[in-house]
Amino acid sequence: MSTALANGHTLDHTKTLVNDFSIEIGTVNGSGSQTANSVLMRTIFQMGVPVSGKNLFPSNIAGLPTWFQIRANTKGYVARKAIVDLMICMNPETAKDDVLKLAAGALVIYDEPLKLNTLRDDLIYYPVPFQKLVTASCPEPKLHKLVKNMIYVGVAGQMLGLDMNETKNAITKQLKGKQKAIEINQAAVDAGYAWAAENMPAQNRLKVVPDNKTTGNIIIDGNAACALGSMFAGVQVVGWYPITPSSSLVESLIDYADEHRRDENGKLTVAIVQMEDELASAGVVFGAGWAGARSMTSTSGPGISLMSEFIGLGYFSEIPGVFFNVARTGPSTGLPTRTMQGDIDICAKCSHGDTLHINLYPGNMSECFDFAYESFNLAERFQTPVFVVTDLDLGMQNWMSKPFTYPEGDFDRGKVVGEKELAAMKDWGRYKDVDGDGIPYRSLPGTPGGKGAYFTRGSGHNAMALYSEKPEDYKELVDRLRAKYETAKQYVPKPIVDGTGSKRGVLAFGSSDPAVMEARDVLSERFQKKTDYLRLRALPFTSEVDAFIKESDVIYVVEQNRDGQMKALLREFYPEAATKLKSVLHYNGMALDAQTIVDQINAFEK
Repeated sequence: MSTALANGHTLDHTKTLVNDFSIEIGTVNGSGSQTANSVLMRTIFQMGVPVSGKNLFPSNIAGLPTWFQIRANTKGYVARKAIVDLMICMNPETAKDDVLKLAAGALVIYDEPLKLNTLRDDLIYYPVPFQKLVTASCPEPKLHKLVKNMIYVGVAGQMLGLDMNETKNAITKQLKGKQKAIEINQAAVDAGYAWAAENMPAQNRLKVVPDNKTTGNIIIDGNAACALGSMFAGVQVVGWYPITPSSSLVESLIDYADEHRRDENGKLTVAIVQMEDELASAGVVFGAGWAGARSMTSTSGPGISLMSEFIGLGYFSEIPGVFFNVARTGPSTGLPTRTMQGDIDICAKCSHGDTLHINLYPGNMSECFDFAYESFNLAERFQTPVFVVTDLDLGMQNWMSKPFTYPEGDFDRGKVVGEKELAAMKDWGRYKDVDGDGIPYRSLPGTPGGKGAYFTRGSGHNAMALYSEKPEDYKELVDRLRAKYETAKQYVPKPIVDGTGSKRGVLAFGSSDPAVMEARDVLSERFQKKTDYLRLRALPFTSEVDAFIKESDVIYVVEQNRDGQMKALLREFYPEAATKLKSVLHYNGMALDAQTIVDQINAFEK
């Protein structure tokens, strides 16, 4: 038996999906569902099955709806799955809509009083008396609201064949040794499992069987990975102001620093200061960078807007600093805090006048760590603001990852000269291009000998760091800054290219990568369409991008925004290839799925 879906795909009801399905859980934010969802996901992971978890929340405001999708996939696909195979409805406010969006044949676990089985007759329903079960299993009524969600962990565990020993291990890990909390939550899981075993009919639609594909891997989110990379890079000063979805990056760094960045006297070796706003945070970054400290901030698009004037000052006065932008859909709260690649343009050219910035686009957890580390080297080598651009899907969602590689070698502090070097220079000028690479030499405040650091006036200076309004001085400055940007092509992370010789190119970046990889397999296996793939990892565009564009007949640029911001940048730098570039866009605040890419590419090629 099968059902034709609205998008033309078919759901086969008779097929057992083993280690290859999605679970979506609709709950109320602040009801303790995060713990339950993490335990459910970690149980599957600890059984050796590749898994990913995506929190689909409109905001961090308690009481509003939130959804969590768990995807298990034996091939290791971690992108959001467009089709939900098992829906768990715990939020009365959204339960009806949650059920109505499902494909026929999907399984539904729901709170019995909601009576969802009256809505449709083509789903498989499992009503559960959650309140009755939590009342019997938890002796403390004030905790019922928080523990109730653990009941569905037990119910789903029995239904899917989960190893309850791994669930117990996951609870212990999640609650970090808090014995009373562990016992209460475990009792709720056991109650759900026992009830399901006695009352629910067996199902063969979805199953989890033990595997070994997660051995040696970890589960981590990108904000934590970026925080670790920053700590390993020796960050010394952090100025920040909280904003979703970037706040947990600095919050993670605070925790790591408290444990790992203390001197022999127990004093912290990094200053992390929450400022009154984003503009002040940017000021801290550049003040510290000018003084020779490794400095950073973490924010999102609205924060970058507020920082833009300072970022321009840093660009023209050539001061290093690292800016993490965990992008979201836009300003305000609620849906605007969901994921999107909406800040490509502003980060590429942030501030006023002719500015071009180095941008790094990590596409997985290892790169979040590596690029965070490398961003500090690039910022100091090129004496400029460097952007590490992620998004909510990378920053706050749980991804399976290989353990990170310990960085080797010394920090790259760039062209910093001391007293001895300054004394030997007969014609010292802070902004002179001595080596022809666009990168001047700099000194730090306090360097003795009378040739120490200069204050400057943004764009209004000459090569000797003297105030100037001469047109030729300004033109010389911006042309040298462009030359410095060209030099950066040799140092930024190169794109990853997977060529098949098909001439049908796909170009993507950041969190789009898992969906693109899966979509390429679908296009090849179902539609016999081979694709070449370039995953962009940085700006400026390098020679590898030049070659890919030249060799492709058509290039589908996959990005998560409405206006095709990356395609516009490509058109600007490669105007001769403008007609080759086709936009594959996704911008509804949900993480990108493979089916969206497949459908749009097929539509272009009808």
